[in-house]
Amino acid sequence: MTDVPSKHAGPVGGTPAVQMCGITKRFGSLVANDSVDLEVYKGEVLALLGENGSGKTTLMDALCGLYFPDAGQILIDGKPVTITSPKDAFDYGIGMIHQHFKLVDVFTMVENVVLGLDQPGKLDLKAAADKITQIADTYGFDVDPYQKVYDMSVSQKQTAEILKLLYRGADILILDEPTAVLTPQEADKLFAVLRNMRDDGKAIIIITHKLREVLDISDRVAILRKGRHVADLVTKQTNEQEMTDLMVGHKVHLNIDRPLPVDPKPRIEVHGLTVKSADGLTKLDDVSFAAKSGEVLGIAGISGSGQKELLEAIAGLQPVASGSITYIGDDGKREELVGKSPRDIASLGVALSFVPEDRLGMGLVANMDITDNMMLRSYRVGSSPFADRKPPRQLAEKVVEELDVQTSGISDPVRRMSGGNVQKVLVGREISSSPTVLLTAYAVRGLDINTSYTIYDLINEQKKRGVAVVYVGEDLDVLIALADRILVLCDGKVSGIVDGRTADKNKVGMMMTELHEEGGANDGAEH
Repeated sequence: MTDVPSKHAGPVGGTPAVQMCGITKRFGSLVANDSVDLEVYKGEVLALLGENGSGKTTLMDALCGLYFPDAGQILIDGKPVTITSPKDAFDYGIGMIHQHFKLVDVFTMVENVVLGLDQPGKLDLKAAADKITQIADTYGFDVDPYQKVYDMSVSQKQTAEILKLLYRGADILILDEPTAVLTPQEADKLFAVLRNMRDDGKAIIIITHKLREVLDISDRVAILRKGRHVADLVTKQTNEQEMTDLMVGHKVHLNIDRPLPVDPKPRIEVHGLTVKSADGLTKLDDVSFAAKSGEVLGIAGISGSGQKELLEAIAGLQPVASGSITYIGDDGKREELVGKSPRDIASLGVALSFVPEDRLGMGLVANMDITDNMMLRSYRVGSSPFADRKPPRQLAEKVVEELDVQTSGISDPVRRMSGGNVQKVLVGREISSSPTVLLTAYAVRGLDINTSYTIYDLINEQKKRGVAVVYVGEDLDVLIALADRILVLCDGKVSGIVDGRTADKNKVGMMMTELHEEGGANDGAEH
């Protein structure tokens, strides 16, 4: 691979900060990385793109010392190195910020930053805090070193993780889906910091699926497909369509259709819903709205704003402190759902399809195969004491074919499948159950672009059939393109309900972090 000039500090023909040459990694018969070459220079941001299962994370795990390659070589500043552990990676200035933060909640930021450091003499927390403040000022972070982690927002926790690496002297930073749980405003602040770090000579690799952000923040794009490195592009010379086509290997339709709702009528009415956690914390506070037949109601909010509790309360999986949840049938008959178990709700003829946030914890049984997991949805159908395996087997085959589930067979245990393929099975099963109300939490989390658009099409098909769809998602661009109305949650309260067709992304982002009185909780079931 030829040297790629950077628009910034990376000199033309300069030595790469990192060079991965012929990296191969196998897991049994699966080749996760197939002789991959990758370079990143000082003073540039490299976006690493690829479908689910393309080998992005495996490649970065090899660079971070979590995996040891079966073949190939890694060079740092032009010199061959051997990285067998995360400690080795740290010694070479390499650090990775994962999607799931590794912080101790009851500790302060400074305590988390210095945790595990082997320092001679007595630990001087004040000196450490001063150094953190100095680093933060250099790159544009806004921090309080003595703030407890449990008092931090998601973006502040991410800042703590980045500072932890910079404090340890990292010059090569890898960020895995860094904006997945950030508002647009928080993402903008992060990108400003990353640009400052880039201009200071740091080498930064971002794994992401948000192509608009790739165009905004990166200097260069490396694309993996089925374990191979298939393209290296200068960002300012490419576009979303080209990147997507290279990831998938063929032309992909990138438009989300949004048919107009036909004769929408209230299907679920929620009034004054309050939900508390087991330790008494209020998760939902006086929430009111209506989900209508033949429309997609999007739910927006930063992580932990009550989205999960809302869907679980409607599905009968979460106790309700106060308020009502009413199901309205085609005949106008009203049924109160609060206090009923999921089975009670089903016996009323209410078909709630729930794609949970924790797909293996709540949605599927890891040791069962795909067919048996399909039976979990349909085993009560019929009166025979013996389960009929033919319909669920046919459904399993249909889901595997239509959603391109990567598996050696429908009799394989679900635990052997990648997270993205597990999600395909779960979503396919729930959508295939002919619901009247479809509750989806993070339906495309972990899925590649091609499959994500297939899921959006399936959701719109349900909408056309008159299903009331409640869609919780992380990507605001998708939410605004897919939903007819968007309910915005902020700290468990309704911050507002906006029209998806006229919604402004930045305004929705602001509503996710502060309550808006106008058109807020009072929008409720009437709109």
